[in-house]
Formats: sequence, C-alpha cells, structure tokens
Amino acid sequence: MIVRPRRQLLGVVLAGGRSTRYGSDKAFAELGGTSLVRRAARTLRSEASRVVVVANDVDKHRSEDLPVRPDRVAGIGPLGGLHTAVAWAEEEGLEGAIVLATDMPFVPGSLIGELAGRLDADAAILPASRGPRGFEPLCAAYGVGCLPAIEAAVSRGDRAVVSFFPDVDLRIMDLTEVSSHGDPDTMFFNVNRPQDHLRADALLAGLRAAEAGPDGKTSAKEEE
Repeated sequence: MIVRPRRQLLGVVLAGGRSTRYGSDKAFAELGGTSLVRRAARTLRSEASRVVVVANDVDKHRSEDLPVRPDRVAGIGPLGGLHTAVAWAEEEGLEGAIVLATDMPFVPGSLIGELAGRLDADAAILPASRGPRGFEPLCAAYGVGCLPAIEAAVSRGDRAVVSFFPDVDLRIMDLTEVSSHGDPDTMFFNVNRPQDHLRADALLAGLRAAEAGPDGKTSAKEEE
C-alpha cells in the first residue's frame, strides 16, 4: 500500500452563515449526538495539520474549544469565509486551506483526503456535484497562492464566491471520481432548514444501517 504524505493544510470549518432559514445557529444543531460544527471539524481532522473555525459570532463558537476568527472583511458572504481561511493558512506558513461548510454533515473524510492530495500552491481543487453550480466551492482545497486573486476580488467588490476562479488554477474533480466516495446527493446535502434536519436524521439512520456489521452495531468510526 502506498502511504501518501500528510499535507500541511489548515482545516477550516466555515460557520459564518446567518442561519435565517434554520431559525437558530445551525452550527450547534446536533446530528447523531454531535453538533454540526464538531462533525465538520472531525471530518477535516484526518487531513489537516490543525482545524479551526471561521464564524462571525466568535464568543459563541469559543465554547467548542476550537480556534475561531470572524471574517477579515465582514458582510461579503461565503467569499469572506474563503478569504479568511486562505489568509489564515498563509499566516501559519501552511500549503493551503481545506474548507468545509458546517451544514454539510455527510462529506466523508476520504473525499477530503482526495482533495487535499491533489492540491498545489496556486490551485483550487473542487469536487463536482449535481448542485446548481455543478461543483462545491465550500467543500474544497485552496492553495495559499490563491490569496492574491481572492483579495483582488474582495477589493473590487465582487462578492460572488466564484469571482476569483478565472484567476487561479481551477481543477474540478470529476463526478465519477467523486462518486467513488459516496452518493454526491448525500455527501453534499445541506442542512438549511428544520425540515432538512429531519431529512439528515433519516439519512444518518440509513448510513448507519448500511455500515452496521452482522451484529447490528455501527462502525467504531461513526461512533467516535
């Protein structure tokens, strides 16, 4: 078996959304007995040198015992989270940041590892999906070389999360390759509203049933 060297990446949970559709801060909503922010952190931990949180309600997130910072530039949406993530990675002398939105509870660590393994300094590595954009910018790896392009987009007032993509080495992981890690519709399922949480509970129950061994017990990995 080939052992892939561990990359020097900052794992960043993006938890800066206002959760208006959810009705409360969904980062702290529990799924399977674990908050969404902690589930995301656990997923990133397998590949990241360190895991942190970008969230605008800093005081509330300090209770999770993870380093937390607000957006460097407030009020620009998800682009602000990516900007903060990549700048934080550069500040710590790391190769890049691998980011995961807190409301994507079913992204597997194997996909995170695949994204991390493909990263170069000036590249943005995104998985293809069946979503509206066809890819997932908030479950992706960004080299620190992307920072100038991100900062240029911020400076010109372009708030689109994809605004800097034409100026970096953008690589989209093919949907067939993504699907080798699981069903994309499940992996990229978003918990945006209370009814989505109910759907997530059902999806988790189904995943645990599928992973259960002959004795009916879920795997130790899911129980962590």
